[in-house]
Amino acid sequence: MTKIRVLIVDDSAFMRKLINDFLSEHQEIEVIGTARNGEDAIKKWRELRPDVITLDVEMPKLNGLEVLKQIMKEQPIPVVMLSSTTKEGADTTLQAIQAGAVDFVAKPSGSISIDLHKVKSELIQKVLLASKANLSKMKVLEDSITANKKSNIGIGKKLQPTDQLTTRGLTQSKKVVCIGTSTGGPRALQQVITSLPKGLDVPVLIVQHMPPGFTKSLANRLDSLSEIRVKEAEDGELLQKGTAYIAPGGFHLMVKSLGSSLAISLSQSPPRSGHRPSVDVMFESISAIKNYTKIAVIMTGMGADGSKGLVEMKKNGIVKAIAESQDTSIVFGMPKAAIATNMVDEVVNVENIAQTIMNYI
Repeated sequence: MTKIRVLIVDDSAFMRKLINDFLSEHQEIEVIGTARNGEDAIKKWRELRPDVITLDVEMPKLNGLEVLKQIMKEQPIPVVMLSSTTKEGADTTLQAIQAGAVDFVAKPSGSISIDLHKVKSELIQKVLLASKANLSKMKVLEDSITANKKSNIGIGKKLQPTDQLTTRGLTQSKKVVCIGTSTGGPRALQQVITSLPKGLDVPVLIVQHMPPGFTKSLANRLDSLSEIRVKEAEDGELLQKGTAYIAPGGFHLMVKSLGSSLAISLSQSPPRSGHRPSVDVMFESISAIKNYTKIAVIMTGMGADGSKGLVEMKKNGIVKAIAESQDTSIVFGMPKAAIATNMVDEVVNVENIAQTIMNYI
């Protein structure tokens, strides 16, 4: 069996030892080296050519983001960031995801976390997953985002339905869009949400698998780049057209009818299939809402979250389902599981998802 060769980068000797011990326990992983700062990381990466790097965000000399950018410029490989849950750490982590990191793990208690064992399983799984991620797909997405910015396509462009056939059967005036995603999601969401036009006539609900402390930074980042408003969802608030609501890390997002309006309900009920927020929980909640057309979108991510909820939605009213294609998914788990239900209406590349949503509005 060929093992996944991992380079560990962290400025704390204690953290390097912990991460080494955790990863070395797995039979498919071999730790081939460690680096104590950014400059050492670049040197070891060039010497050892690992399959995956675990990269601390906060380091002296070169920080994790600077190291990542150098690696992605020279010869991209899968990188998993390790981040503190401070606001600065969360903001930098999202920049790292945008710069090409496959995923991240939040340290439970700051840069030196003696309780890192709490995320041991998550760290191992994300290293295994990163080794299988197709970086060429990340390049495609990056190129697409860059092209949109250069041509002003997708950033505030007034999208319109292009195929009137797709809107047949969607006669109900009230509509809601709900999006579920996981690994690779922040990049995909930036592609989709920044492409939705100002004056969007529906609310958008989003579940992105993320721990507490990171979803607010994600919402703020998307809000700064988008024509529509993007915010972290709050318990009890009424849904507004032209606003996207991101489920807070650690909370399930559900929707309930409140008179003629819809309101957000947040819950810390047990995780579903290891996730809180869960796409299934959001979809099942929305399936119970009457007199609304639902547009459901499932994008890149590991596992199958969202597929059960999609089946429930399809049982209850008019639902149009969109899945991201394998061609652009960083990890094709969630879209593949959704497609396997035979409930998906369209499978499209990520750069076409916003237009496909608009075709149904």
